[in-house]
Amino acid sequence: MKITQKVQTELNDNIPKHVAIIMDGNGRWAQKKFLPRVAGHKRGMEVVKTITKSASKLGIKVLTLYAFSTENWKRPQDEVSFLMKLPITFFDKFVPELVEEGIQVRVTGNIAGLPAATQQSVQKAIADTANGTKMILNFALNYGSRDEITQMVQAIATDIAHKKLTIDEIDEKVIDQHLQTNFLGELSDPDVLIRTSGEERISNFLLWQIAYSELVFTDTLWPDFNEQIFIELIKEYQKRDRRFGAIKK
Repeated sequence: MKITQKVQTELNDNIPKHVAIIMDGNGRWAQKKFLPRVAGHKRGMEVVKTITKSASKLGIKVLTLYAFSTENWKRPQDEVSFLMKLPITFFDKFVPELVEEGIQVRVTGNIAGLPAATQQSVQKAIADTANGTKMILNFALNYGSRDEITQMVQAIATDIAHKKLTIDEIDEKVIDQHLQTNFLGELSDPDVLIRTSGEERISNFLLWQIAYSELVFTDTLWPDFNEQIFIELIKEYQKRDRRFGAIKK
């Protein structure tokens, strides 16, 4: 991968620590080519491999990819079945490369709600890559932010009922600790959120965590997304003036 020279000439040192991506446009890509929608998803998984390696080379510490939402169960059954098999195929082929690259797989979302074979594949990938320290590849799988926030409220209410927590002790830190991204610690909030395909909405993704994230949109459909486009969007992020509600002197 010839990314090092590109980075030296096109990017500055302000590399985002956490990048989140809404990978949108697989179905439209397939339809434009008169292919079944699943062909777009299959091609999209190849793009995941490319961008994962690119992000790691750039020095990004966390790459969170919106792979399957809690709302995606509403799609046609044959498409859902294909999407549930994709992680199995993906991890079977890609985990050895992830181990070699020092990339750790994690999953945010309700894993227990996935088919048994998918759960097994996900858990095996997490275990096999557990020693990776270079980057975390975090899949949002069977994830929805409203569902996450609902579970967080329930968990805090349970702690209060069991007298493990008082109402006065609830603050942003406590909320962070009860969210599904808590394992990311200080890296739980993305520096930048990218969405492909030209759509400009959040789609129930990391609503708490992206409070101060930079939002970057591209018309490129996910199956057409590549390393150079990724670098261009990181360059766009680097132009932003992040003030977090304050005023820089």
